[in-house]
Amino acid sequence: MSERFRTRRELLADVGRGMVVAGLGAGAAADLGVCPAWAADEAKSLSFGELDGLVGFIRDTPPDKLVPRAVEKLAGGTDLRKLVAAGALANARAFGGEDYVGFHTLMALSPAFHMAAEEPDPARKPLAALKVLVRNATRLQEVGGPTAEVLKPVPDLPKNPPPPTGERLREATRRRDLNAAEQVFRQSAGEGPETALNQLMFAVDDGADVHRIVLVSRAWDLLPLVGREQAHTLLRQSVHYCIKNEEHAAKYEAGMRALLPKLIERHRLLGRTPTRRDADDKWVAALAETIYGATPEAAAEAAAMALAEGFSAEDVGEAVSMAANQLVLRDEGRPKNWASANKPVGSCHGDSPGVHACDAVNAWRAVARAGDDRTRVTSVVLAAYHIARDRGVRGEFLKWTPYPRPEHAEAVRAVPAEKLLAELGEAVRAKDQSRATAITARLCDEKAAPADVFGVLRAFAVSEDGALHAEKFYRTSREDFDAARPAFKWRRLVGLAKVSASAYGYPAPGYDEARRLLKVT
Repeated sequence: MSERFRTRRELLADVGRGMVVAGLGAGAAADLGVCPAWAADEAKSLSFGELDGLVGFIRDTPPDKLVPRAVEKLAGGTDLRKLVAAGALANARAFGGEDYVGFHTLMALSPAFHMAAEEPDPARKPLAALKVLVRNATRLQEVGGPTAEVLKPVPDLPKNPPPPTGERLREATRRRDLNAAEQVFRQSAGEGPETALNQLMFAVDDGADVHRIVLVSRAWDLLPLVGREQAHTLLRQSVHYCIKNEEHAAKYEAGMRALLPKLIERHRLLGRTPTRRDADDKWVAALAETIYGATPEAAAEAAAMALAEGFSAEDVGEAVSMAANQLVLRDEGRPKNWASANKPVGSCHGDSPGVHACDAVNAWRAVARAGDDRTRVTSVVLAAYHIARDRGVRGEFLKWTPYPRPEHAEAVRAVPAEKLLAELGEAVRAKDQSRATAITARLCDEKAAPADVFGVLRAFAVSEDGALHAEKFYRTSREDFDAARPAFKWRRLVGLAKVSASAYGYPAPGYDEARRLLKVT
């Protein structure tokens, strides 16, 4: 653990503010709001130490100049990891979790970096990250340019504040008291990133909202890039998000807020060690079916009961993830009243029920793995509640059958095995969801290498805009595939193929320029 998080409270108590600044450095001290009381020099902006130069580059470069200048930096030896880290910190400071396009861009940065790591062609590795950084620069220009700053140094704490707790943070959030919530969370961050995450989840658990939970999980996922010392900056965006959305959440989530503590108490989910039970594939599939068809309340109850019976959060989480995947596989697409210019009738990409459900459940599971016992329990139970509610948005989901349907499979039966990968690319370019899913299912039957199929679909996740969701959903599908039992893995690839075919035809701004400058086809 970094010195900043391990000893900040002790230093504040024992040696005073001046020594804190000397020990941490001005940049790290400014980030936490621990600034020297020099009247004319009080810090007014967050600083990020050695990344300040790159953060300034991201902040100051106009969208039409970003790609060539970023390519120059990469050619000059700048690490793509640092460029992505700087993008994340510039985004956090500018948008602070309060801007829709802004936080979607933040949530796409880690997936874009992981996509680069998967790319076997070194020349193509930067493409996904450059695409997202162009989106970031464009949004910065739209909302105020280099002067846009939502996150500022946190005001000084009062003398001898009570210890930080998740309950205190949740109470301040429900009061919509940003100053109080910021100060509690600053104390939490002083105890370390893990404490900050677990106490933050008391507030996040107040809503089953895809952006609310994905913002946390993707911020946490960025810590290896930006450094644990920046956990406060990245995670405090969720404090802002929760407070900004509290008026709506207090009404919309009232039933869920009442249900969660009742389930924890009824099933005695905390403070005991139940007998561990192993789940087989049949059990996981049955629980997935139960959760998929249940009301939100019944789905949450089913997950809670399974945990109480000794099944692991990982096994219960996989069942919830399978249920979410069904929302992609069964989706007949947007009706006319949901359509827009880049999300036409019949499409299932972007903010569709299936993509949102899969991204949300993936995030709940990631946070469950990172958190303590309470976070693990509440995340799994809320994931089940979340997917059941998303399914309830359209009653037709209970009538639709999953892709590929028998007629789709029959239509591709004659395709030679050696041509299936090429045919998958053609099906995506034709925007043919049924054919793309059927070919992917055939690839599974032919025991194709999953990496090859992901390679075909990753190219489309990079080249297409995806209505703000291409990178996140690709990474969700990859992570869910990697975590799944062998019997259930390929369902995620079939779902990714369906969404990729839906999203094709809306090129990402900056992609063609980046490809030309990187000299890749």
